[in-house]
Amino acid sequence: MNKFPGTITSKLPQMGTSIFAVMSQLANEHNAINLAQGFPDFEVSAELISSINHYMKEGYNQYAPMPGIPSLRKRIAQKVKAMYGADYDPDTEVNITAGATQAIYTVISSIIRDEDEVIVLEPAYDSYVPAVKLNGGIVKYTQLSAPDFRIDWEQLYRLVSHRTKMIIINTPHNPSGSVLGKEDIKRLEKLVKEQDLILLSDEVYEHLIYDGLRHESVCRYPDLAARSFVVGSFGKTFHATGWKMGFVLAPEILMTEFRKTHQFTVFSCNTPVQHAIAEFLKNKKNYTGIGAFFQKKRDYFVDLLKDSRFRIIPSYGTYFQCVDYSDISDEAELDFAIRLTKENGIASIPLSPFYHNGKDQQTIRLCFAKNEETLKKAAEILCRI
Repeated sequence: MNKFPGTITSKLPQMGTSIFAVMSQLANEHNAINLAQGFPDFEVSAELISSINHYMKEGYNQYAPMPGIPSLRKRIAQKVKAMYGADYDPDTEVNITAGATQAIYTVISSIIRDEDEVIVLEPAYDSYVPAVKLNGGIVKYTQLSAPDFRIDWEQLYRLVSHRTKMIIINTPHNPSGSVLGKEDIKRLEKLVKEQDLILLSDEVYEHLIYDGLRHESVCRYPDLAARSFVVGSFGKTFHATGWKMGFVLAPEILMTEFRKTHQFTVFSCNTPVQHAIAEFLKNKKNYTGIGAFFQKKRDYFVDLLKDSRFRIIPSYGTYFQCVDYSDISDEAELDFAIRLTKENGIASIPLSPFYHNGKDQQTIRLCFAKNEETLKKAAEILCRI
């Protein structure tokens, strides 16, 4: 191929391939059990798939309205009202997106200008920081306190300056499995209001929460919701990550700005899938039972690992289980994860790539959104290490 005649200056010069892609490729190359990337290995609801097929055959195959089909936006507003007591106007305050990552990027690009500061809590999902940087923002980092991954409030307060525009939170939290409590949200509400900030709340695992805990959605707190974008995911809830279907909730003044950008990003999203999900949401059991379903898998997997040399870090949400391997090896996380894949046939995700400085805590993340047969086979291997 001929050399490109111009000069390209990378907008993300330090950014390589996502750790999820790297570890999944390694899993494929070595025929390893993939507990790295967060996707289920069990089937999507046959009813939901049949419904999509129905709407395709009925001719719902052209562009949907830019904000999403009205029936789905209405169902989401009803669900949020029932679960969190919040009132969102489906016409002006709910928007369907092509997955949560697109939603997050669009929120950031619609709000963040050159040199606006955005506070990110680490370990952080890997799409937050690039989205801020691509839009000219400056990222300021605060680290959740291990091993329980709680917010260091003194450090967070110190980071806020006159340039700070936004804080990004994620609860239940990927990769740690921690969840924010009511006191956390109340303190966040006070900070955001006092400093005139915008909050981006990534709540894609809202239904995957365990041990009798309540998901403290930002939607529950009117003063905070008035300054917040809340992002959700149908892919996580309905075991269909490949459909890339999500949504955003925001007060009208913020949603107006979101839609200005959204229309030039994807414009609209998959039409028959939207109709099918709208139909599926009529039955509350299709989403209210998800927490118990995944808690059973978590408990099963943790019990299988009890005799291993891995130390379990409690997971209260998501479908990820973090484990400490310091009793097994003093290797760096990435080196250990690579060796675990190549030599033992188990693909995992090291936590260090979730930190901007590569902080190493000898901890890896394992996905338990798998069939019991897969989890049993994986645990047998892990217990032999």
